[in-house]
Amino acid sequence: MSRFLNELEAKELLSASGVPMASSWLAKTKEEAVQMAQKAGFPVVMKILSADIQHKTEAGCVFIGVKSEQEAETVFEMIIEKARVYNPKATIDGVLIQEMASSGLEVIVGMKKDPQFGPVVLVGSGGIYVEVFQDVAMRLVPITKQDAKEMLQETKLYQMIRGARGIVYDEAVLIDTLMKISELVQKHPNIEELDINPLFLYEMGKGAKGVDALIRIR
Repeated sequence: MSRFLNELEAKELLSASGVPMASSWLAKTKEEAVQMAQKAGFPVVMKILSADIQHKTEAGCVFIGVKSEQEAETVFEMIIEKARVYNPKATIDGVLIQEMASSGLEVIVGMKKDPQFGPVVLVGSGGIYVEVFQDVAMRLVPITKQDAKEMLQETKLYQMIRGARGIVYDEAVLIDTLMKISELVQKHPNIEELDINPLFLYEMGKGAKGVDALIRIR
């Protein structure tokens, strides 16, 4: 039997493994939402925290650019209400308050378990159209740095990373992130699925930041 971690649990596991993730905090009340938003620094992202609601945007439970204390209180109540309507049986852990990360090149990184071969690391073009573009490369775990480099080279994304639009992105940090994911799933064989989408990749020397994470464990 398998279950999803809530997003904060997933992000904490990834951060502890060295994967760069946006800073996030849990708020269980609207007062805590204001406190956490002040800690993050306005504007912030607010979204439902529930392992039972994976499609947060579809549920209407993601708000970007919340910019004041009053707005944070109002949005907190709206998110809880929308979540209860979307899935009345969902266990709601609270609302995730997340720093407003700068946009970058949208990448998907993660892991799937192939029924025959076992865990497979993946990377490709991320964002909301990931299933439309299907621009993804995969390798069996464990991977080497050379494997990670070759994976990138197999994607259309690689042309963007190398400066197709005039910006050269931080390829080294993306390779390192793939290595960290490979290590993580070896260390935790109960992980059955892992997705970071999007991971914002920034220009050379400025790193990356994952803003949405999903982990399913056995």
